[in-house]
Amino acid sequence: MDFEEIYREYFKEIYLYIKSLSHDETIAEDMTQEVFFKALKAIDKFDGSKDIRAWLYTIAKNTYFSHYKRKKRTVTLEVNEEPSTGVQLVKHLMNEEDAFMVHQFLHSMNEPYKEVFSLRTFGELPFEKIGSLFGKSAGWARVTFYRARKQIIAYMEELEYERD
Repeated sequence: MDFEEIYREYFKEIYLYIKSLSHDETIAEDMTQEVFFKALKAIDKFDGSKDIRAWLYTIAKNTYFSHYKRKKRTVTLEVNEEPSTGVQLVKHLMNEEDAFMVHQFLHSMNEPYKEVFSLRTFGELPFEKIGSLFGKSAGWARVTFYRARKQIIAYMEELEYERD
């Protein structure tokens, strides 16, 4: 399959994928062009061991995240504190006494929650790197982090309830 066929077959699919991430048609158009430009430059490095669609999606995802990193914007996958909870984890980590209690609870947590939470929060590693450390996907790291975070928030809510 030549590159022109790849472009024709997957352009709309990649465009819709980026549009679903960015929610902006103009950005999606620009980034889709950039994805295919990058793919064209690297097509000789593509060994065919993966599906070409998966390879293009990986380029698209990386292009999207790189774009927003350059713009110093937060990506919608980085969810801030849940509005429904009275506990704000960042606030507790800034308070020395609360931070100590969070660390105590963190120490008692089961793996991999403890390590994933620590790597993300204190090591500031991206989910992709955390996933690769465990031989898993970035999605697995993201889910594990949010589950650990949920456990910590529940623990801190329980402490606040006991204080009141």
